[in-house]
Amino acid sequence: MSRFFHAGSDSESDSDSSVEELQPQRPVPGRAYTFSDDEEDTKRVVRSEKDKRYDEIRTIIKQMKNHKNIKDMPNVLTDFESLGKAYEKARKVVDKEGIPRFFLQCLCELDDFVNDCWEDREWRKQISKNNSKSLTSLRQKLKKYIREFETELGSYRENPDEEEVGEKEAVVEDEGVDDKLEPTKADIPSKKEARIAKEPTMSGDEGDESDESEFWGSSSSDSESESEDERPEGGRLTAEYFLKKTTEAESQRREERKRERKREKELKKKAKEEEEGEWEEVKGGAPLVVEKPKMFSKDQEINHEAVMKKLFEIISARGKKGTDRSEQIELLKELKLVAETANLGPAVAVKIMFNIMAAIFDYNPNIATCMRNEMWTYCMSAMKELLDLLITNEDITVGENIAEDNENVETSPYQVRGCVLTTLERMDEEFTKMLQGCDAHSTEYVDRLQDEYEINDMTKRLQKYLEQRGTSEELCRIYLRRIEHIYYKFDHSCFEPEKEGAGDAEETSSEDDMDRLCKYIYAKDSTDRLRTRAMLCHIYHHALHDRWFQARDLMLMSHLQDSIQHSDVPTQIMYNRTLVQLGLCAFRQGMIRDAHNALVDIQSSNRAKELLAQGLLPQRQHERTPEQEKIEKRRLFPFHKHINLELLECVYLVSAMLLEIPYMAAHELDIRRRMISKNFHHVMKMSDRQTLTGPPESMREHVVAASKAMKMGDWKVCKNFIINDKMNAKVWDLFYQKDKVRDMIVTKIQEESLRTYLFTYSSVYDSLIMDHLAEMFELKKPVVHSIISKMIINEELMASLDQPTQTVNMHRTEPSRLQSLALQLSEKVSTLVENNERIMEIKQGNYYFPKTNQPQYYQQNQGQNWNRGDQGRQGGWNRGDQGRQGGWNRGEGRQGGWNRDRDQDRWNQNQGWGRRGNRDNRQRNY
Repeated sequence: MSRFFHAGSDSESDSDSSVEELQPQRPVPGRAYTFSDDEEDTKRVVRSEKDKRYDEIRTIIKQMKNHKNIKDMPNVLTDFESLGKAYEKARKVVDKEGIPRFFLQCLCELDDFVNDCWEDREWRKQISKNNSKSLTSLRQKLKKYIREFETELGSYRENPDEEEVGEKEAVVEDEGVDDKLEPTKADIPSKKEARIAKEPTMSGDEGDESDESEFWGSSSSDSESESEDERPEGGRLTAEYFLKKTTEAESQRREERKRERKREKELKKKAKEEEEGEWEEVKGGAPLVVEKPKMFSKDQEINHEAVMKKLFEIISARGKKGTDRSEQIELLKELKLVAETANLGPAVAVKIMFNIMAAIFDYNPNIATCMRNEMWTYCMSAMKELLDLLITNEDITVGENIAEDNENVETSPYQVRGCVLTTLERMDEEFTKMLQGCDAHSTEYVDRLQDEYEINDMTKRLQKYLEQRGTSEELCRIYLRRIEHIYYKFDHSCFEPEKEGAGDAEETSSEDDMDRLCKYIYAKDSTDRLRTRAMLCHIYHHALHDRWFQARDLMLMSHLQDSIQHSDVPTQIMYNRTLVQLGLCAFRQGMIRDAHNALVDIQSSNRAKELLAQGLLPQRQHERTPEQEKIEKRRLFPFHKHINLELLECVYLVSAMLLEIPYMAAHELDIRRRMISKNFHHVMKMSDRQTLTGPPESMREHVVAASKAMKMGDWKVCKNFIINDKMNAKVWDLFYQKDKVRDMIVTKIQEESLRTYLFTYSSVYDSLIMDHLAEMFELKKPVVHSIISKMIINEELMASLDQPTQTVNMHRTEPSRLQSLALQLSEKVSTLVENNERIMEIKQGNYYFPKTNQPQYYQQNQGQNWNRGDQGRQGGWNRGDQGRQGGWNRGEGRQGGWNRDRDQDRWNQNQGWGRRGNRDNRQRNY
């Protein structure tokens, strides 16, 4: 009988015919809520300390095996450290029972694993830095840890399976004991067998009753006893009462069934693997076709039409989604091989080679990144092969203007659509990207730079080919490509004297090549861009080889400084590089003022690195977008074309020092003194702000210390700061003729120190002997004479030369310090008076225009303003400086005019408030 009917009564009638009397039922109390802990029968298992510790070690070993399978070295290292801690926790158990066998096995396997990984050098090169570091530390820690178990590990390695068998037998015995305690499948009869056994003894209603009881899983007596045992206390009906309970035997049977199914699956899987063979690793992504499609069928005739049709099929897949680019290149290679085997002529090979080059350039979809090394190597070999085909077969005509319908690849003369010059230019751009993608200080960059020789060779061959067949436009393009590979290279032969018989040599100097190529572009080019770039390269090459006057004249005659802002960005970068090289050339030739004027625009902005396209600097105002950063990185020059920025800054600061220090000495008391170099003054101010000044270390500190020494008139100390071992190694040894440059610098320091001395002490001495000056500054007497004569002619020094006595007589026309201060005071007072008068004019309303004669008065006032502005501009820079120092708004004409406009606006505002406005309010608002 079902247990559902036992909740409210103790017994029920089974017969349907007789109606029994109703018996009073026991009232069921209300259901009480119970906690989940009370409902569940949790079975606590008491485990020994040995089992706890060993299970913990086994869990760690299992994790370590998983990490070893994927070679995750950081996690293996972590597992090893956890294993050591777990072993220390189990030290008491180990002392009693001995070292467990599985622990020794784990150490042996870990040792072998680490040694195998360490010997695999190729794998170690490919792994990340974190993996490599973890492997090294794991190897060291494992060596130290294993020393404690040398004897145990030695015995284990001799007989690794000795105790494993014993352990397995013990496990089997334990399982046998458990099986004896629990009934097996054979001992427990199934429901069907029990039903068959009971059927002969039952009849009629008893059979129906037994069937019903069997349907609910037990006999009637069992169900009654179960109902009595499982009935809740106090008549509580809980959810647990209605749940079907499973015994421990049934749960074990289910687990055994799961194990059997798992074993069957594994057996089927192994059998399937044995039938199919080993697995193959395939590339991820879209499924690749394993078998290459056949070019032509066996019976098909291979002729021009079939090959061109197949070529069109391959090209039509170019650019489509899912097209494998590497497969396209392989198909084109195979098609070229088929065409060569069938002897279809050189024109077909040229046509296929053009398409192979285009497929190589399309291989890398990202424009910002360079192609792979193996693809670059094949690109160069394909370009060589294409040039060989065109040069050897003179009856092949190629060009972009040939239409596809007019192509002729079957009979001579051949016509093929394609431009070999464009292909070479694209390859040259890829070469630049390859250099940009390499580390400039690595051997990879040097290896890649060696390919430039082959590119130059291919450019020369194409130049000879186009000189016979190309147009003037194509010749200008190939000549510019040659120029851009020559202009920045230093040619030592330009400084060596010509030897006899050198004119018979076939090779010409780089100067002659540049001159010939550039002049052709000047004459034949129809676009301004090629002519401008050729001219800048020509000037750069002249300046690099110390041909100062040719470079200067070419720069001035070209008038590039007036129109360069309208050019594209790469041409502007080229102009900056040329200007910098021109300044360095002027410095090497002793033209200090010209060198400073050439370098001041680049160095004053503190962005020389960015202006010369040698790197990117962070921007303060706004950040670059990723697209802008990619574009600017593509414009950067490769490392071998860079100009040394420290050398550039040193040349600029030394030039500024040689110009600024004598000028500061000449205009020491002049308030209206202007600055020649703002950057130099900034460097000097920053040095003066330092509380503690030690010996100079950097290049900039050396120049600052030398400037202070020159200001004091000590030229020897100045020379020692500029010319020393540290400065030689950093700067001066980078020049080609370094000794000549150092001698020039020393001479310039002596001359400018003499000028500074004369400016500083002209008011102290009545006369100076030239012999004494020559001895003091270690200059020749004619040099001293010429320097003083120039200063007198330029009215820099108020003196006269006495030829018989060889002396310099000072006239002392310069005002003394007291006189200079008095002049400053008088100028400030006059400025104050003028400003007060202007305020009074504003208050009296002279700027208020009446309606009757407003235009006439406006014209008069306007003329007055313009005259004042012109007067302020004629006064020059000094009056503007004076106005700023005086503290009032005198300034130039522009500054004064602005203040007047502002004052008038305020006056008009006051008038707008009302003519009866308060005077104090107007004053306050002003």
